[in-house]
Amino acid sequence: AALGPALLVIALYRQRLRGSFVIGLVFGLAFFVPLLSWLVNVAWYAWAALAIAEAVIFGLLAVGQRLLLGLPGWPLAVGGWWVAAEAMRSRWPYAFPWGRLAMSQAGAPTAGWAAVGGPPLLSFLVAVTGAMLAWLVLYAMNGRRRLALAALATAATAGVALAGALLPVDGAGFAQRTVPVAAVQGDVPHARSLPDLLRASTVTDNHAAATRALAAEVASGARPAPDMVIWPENSTDLDPGEYPAIYATISRAVAAINRPVLVGALLENPLRNTGQLWLPRRGPVAIYVKRQLVPFGEYIPFRSLLARITPLVNLQPVNFTPGHRAVVFRQGAIRLGDVICYEVGFDGLVRSEVTAGANLLAVQSNDATFEVDGQSGESTQQVAMARIDAITSDRAIVYASTTGESAIIAPDGAVLARTGLWQRAVLDARVPLRSGLTLADRLAGWPEGVLTALTILALAWAIARAVAGTRRRGTPGTT
Repeated sequence: AALGPALLVIALYRQRLRGSFVIGLVFGLAFFVPLLSWLVNVAWYAWAALAIAEAVIFGLLAVGQRLLLGLPGWPLAVGGWWVAAEAMRSRWPYAFPWGRLAMSQAGAPTAGWAAVGGPPLLSFLVAVTGAMLAWLVLYAMNGRRRLALAALATAATAGVALAGALLPVDGAGFAQRTVPVAAVQGDVPHARSLPDLLRASTVTDNHAAATRALAAEVASGARPAPDMVIWPENSTDLDPGEYPAIYATISRAVAAINRPVLVGALLENPLRNTGQLWLPRRGPVAIYVKRQLVPFGEYIPFRSLLARITPLVNLQPVNFTPGHRAVVFRQGAIRLGDVICYEVGFDGLVRSEVTAGANLLAVQSNDATFEVDGQSGESTQQVAMARIDAITSDRAIVYASTTGESAIIAPDGAVLARTGLWQRAVLDARVPLRSGLTLADRLAGWPEGVLTALTILALAWAIARAVAGTRRRGTPGTT
């Protein structure tokens, strides 16, 4: 992962600013086009539009990195640039945190740093390592002396990043309670032309059938009885309160397993995407409402403007209503915090569930739309994000998807169990319940904020130096 930032630095080195934008644009296209290829299942133009938009933003930001390369100690500034660029993309022009360097590190020796300073610190260390590699290459290309010293400094930087494997960030050594949990992946029909009502009821039937099969295995002793069962996002697209048949289907499945079940349900009046906790003989007792909605999926940004340009805004005629708070479902020893699909990429949302008291996390996801033609990228990327979230918060995560990949993830990011794609499956594992806070959760957004602020100050310094240099030379400078 460090090689990408390294190559960008080498490409930008001593370039004019106009050329820097073109280099950043090409880099952005090479990065975002394959990263987001799973969007072709929605529409090729959705894939093209998002990838090109992200690449253009990246190109504009690359001009800033080129200016930073003129500063003393610029490898540190490059690391800060990546953190600041990722922070901006996660917030503007619409929140889209895909492709952060940190999220490539699940299973890597560097990943432990996420528990210290969160994903922003992890991105910073990966980017600084890449910048140091570029510095070493540029030293060698320019025939400079003290190359051995530069190599030693680069090796030391990489060593710091890799030392994440040695950090005592996991609470596994402390006394802890473990509980059995299960994730149900009921599967979705491949045929995209099925009427919505049939599809919605079929998906619910699939998850209910898989849960009843789990109950039969528990009764026979083939599996342990789970303390909590997680169904994925959109396991019912029909509001159980509005459709008695759907209510009855879910209720029978919950009664069969005789355990709390977290159901992914769309609720009406207003339209909300929720995690709904069902109890045997009681029905739904609490809900979590998704807070970070998917742009162009669950709401249409700039709707009034886009309506003048394209009728496609009518594909989502009504915006979903977002929730506004963390919700912790309390059942026995379990304090379950829930995030839904897209939310897995937002550090603050995951952290808010932990600081609200969650000792176990669930991620409910519906990946069917993005995997119809066989692409697995979206699901795989989200599981990788969930693994980093597990390390950041030192919490086990139950990741349940309608079509896969579903997974149960340990607090150290290890995958305890996982499914394939497009299959009905049930996962079960014993997971620890953790109540302590990592340093990353205590620091909250400070690492990202401080690194971003310092980068902005460094950029202001770089601009001032460039302007002063231009005035001294009396030429148009590097523009």
